[in-house]
Amino acid sequence: MYVLVPDDPVFFSKFQSLEEPLLRHLYRLHSEGLGSDDERIISDAYDSWVQVLLKLPLWSWWHTGETSADLSADRPRYALYNARGDQLTSLYPTELAAADLGHLTACLDLFVEAGRVRRGGRERMCAKPSQGEQGLIDVFRRVMDVLLLPPPEGLLDTLRHVVPQEVAVSVTLPEEREAEYWEFCEEIVTILSSGDSFAFRSHRAMYI
Repeated sequence: MYVLVPDDPVFFSKFQSLEEPLLRHLYRLHSEGLGSDDERIISDAYDSWVQVLLKLPLWSWWHTGETSADLSADRPRYALYNARGDQLTSLYPTELAAADLGHLTACLDLFVEAGRVRRGGRERMCAKPSQGEQGLIDVFRRVMDVLLLPPPEGLLDTLRHVVPQEVAVSVTLPEEREAEYWEFCEEIVTILSSGDSFAFRSHRAMYI
């Protein structure tokens, strides 16, 4: 399935932050040596996390801080403009495997259910880890909501025909697609940054 991934450091940082807790949970379950279903779910999710990471546009650039000139030719940056000539935050059509998204969703569901069990009192935890677990669930849910956000068909079709090319290009968004663009980007910002007014305003400013 195709998704539209924004050239957005907030999204990438949240996605990348999932690696450490996934590995931590996997290591704990592996150390217990039980070969549980939970271990399989988290293991599948981590493998899928890697597969999605490798398909994210510009992931190596965000990870290493390379300049745009250092990017590999098969994933060039492109410049997106509206009909008035204003530069917009680029969106990249990215094909992700439904199985990978399914594995990540199953892992999120597992963490959500584990949180319910802890809050129900059947497993005692101190306050600090509980807060950490809730933070993981919140970030994980936001990331998945962005990845599963249905892209507007017209906007997706427009960008699929021009991105990626063999070389970096400039793309002008037709006027009839601009409203779809802004609505879609507003949803991304709301998903990732709602609940913190300062973070929301700062994040939204990246798109305006």
